[in-house]
Amino acid sequence: MSKRDYYEVLGVNRDASDDDIKKAYRKLAMKHHPDRNPDSKESEDKFKEAKLAYEILSDTSKRAQYDQFGHAGMEGGGGGQGFGNFADAFSDIFGDIFGGAAGGAGRRTNVYRGADLRYNIDISLEDAARGNETKIRIPTMEACEPCGGTGAKTGTAPTTCTMCGGHGQVRMQQGFFSIQQTCPTCHGSGKMITDPCGDCHGAGRVKKHKTLSVKIPAGVDEGDRIRLTGEGEAGINGGPPGDLYVVIQLREHLVFKRDHDDLHCEMPISFTAAALGGDVEIPTLDGHAKIKIAEETQTGKVFRLRGKGIKGVRSQTHGDLYCHVVVETPVNLTTRQKELLRELETLSLGEDNNPRAKGWLDKVKDFFGQ
Repeated sequence: MSKRDYYEVLGVNRDASDDDIKKAYRKLAMKHHPDRNPDSKESEDKFKEAKLAYEILSDTSKRAQYDQFGHAGMEGGGGGQGFGNFADAFSDIFGDIFGGAAGGAGRRTNVYRGADLRYNIDISLEDAARGNETKIRIPTMEACEPCGGTGAKTGTAPTTCTMCGGHGQVRMQQGFFSIQQTCPTCHGSGKMITDPCGDCHGAGRVKKHKTLSVKIPAGVDEGDRIRLTGEGEAGINGGPPGDLYVVIQLREHLVFKRDHDDLHCEMPISFTAAALGGDVEIPTLDGHAKIKIAEETQTGKVFRLRGKGIKGVRSQTHGDLYCHVVVETPVNLTTRQKELLRELETLSLGEDNNPRAKGWLDKVKDFFGQ
């Protein structure tokens, strides 16, 4: 009897993905499994047929050979194992659910990605605005050089686990299901270290410090993270390394306070300058700038300098600089200065020189009903 097309057996198209093929196989295996149909020869044949089709189409090289030569290309080296062990076939179906495939086809190897690391770095406001390159020294776990990360002493190699036979999994048969569990002896690696490395004591990794160069982009802000791919801890059993995340922390500035892309600063001026006006020089991140103070400027007045803030990492334009006026009360006055101030106070009596104070006194009188 001629064999049916494997794609037809599974009910998938020739361009079906690996996931589609696996899903189709699972569905057919669940339907025709001998444990569900103990007295049906037809179900047994369909189960074997689906298993054979899946073994061919799930293997990339065998599938390519089948696509080119058909069943003739499978003769002599085909994937069929006959009816074989139904538990093996069925555990292939539920490998994703119960922790790995049966036999040696898809065992877990206990390979893990290395842990990610975090490093907090303090930078100045100037470095955050302009960008900078700095060096950091971090502790990390790296692959042991003497043993090459195997954990075995130099000149030796890990041996096959005697508990699982190198599969990394042990099987428990529970009625209808064949359940896979991680081997308790080798923890899923399939290998045992009988003579551990003296440097890493069998771990395959050692703690070291390394110095890295970190490029800080212009415009970073508090809490921003810079990712250094592959600079985290080394992986386990040959797994890929983790990443290093450098977290930005801004040091407090003596003059400026940052609010996203804007900057704020206090601008103390004398009460003479506030009363008479004039030019005041203020600092910016790019140097100095002059602000013209109008006559009769009061404390709390805010001057805005456009474009004198910071251009954020995700911004298209620079922020602004806000200067908050603070009128200073003179201290350490000489006798002559005090006399002049008293004279000024005398000359100001009855004049409309203190509009805010006069308005406040009027409010107080209204409050007390006078």
